[in-house]
Amino acid sequence: MSSLSTHILDTSLGKPATGISITLEHGINGHWQYIATHITNHEGRISAFTPDALTPGHYRLTADIGQWFAATGRQTLYVCAQIDVQLVDASHYHLPFLISPWSWSTYRGS
Repeated sequence: MSSLSTHILDTSLGKPATGISITLEHGINGHWQYIATHITNHEGRISAFTPDALTPGHYRLTADIGQWFAATGRQTLYVCAQIDVQLVDASHYHLPFLISPWSWSTYRGS
């Protein structure tokens, strides 16, 4: 069973993006099953989406980054950022978002 965490850093400001809503869904037979929605804390982090471990499979994280840019008075090209992944083993997966008004990226952290 796997675990999943994330954080969001606004690279244009060099600081964590706090108060952003991120939803986790599980892809099953071509349909998305809602699991949870959390809000990034003062460090821009969500340490766990569920108290229980996640089974291997297809998952996606959707971050409402448009709300962050609107709250900070900036325009953005991206309303949301989405990480679509396959969890294959019982590892911990830390999947951060690096955002700016005109780009975003991700990587597998530790």
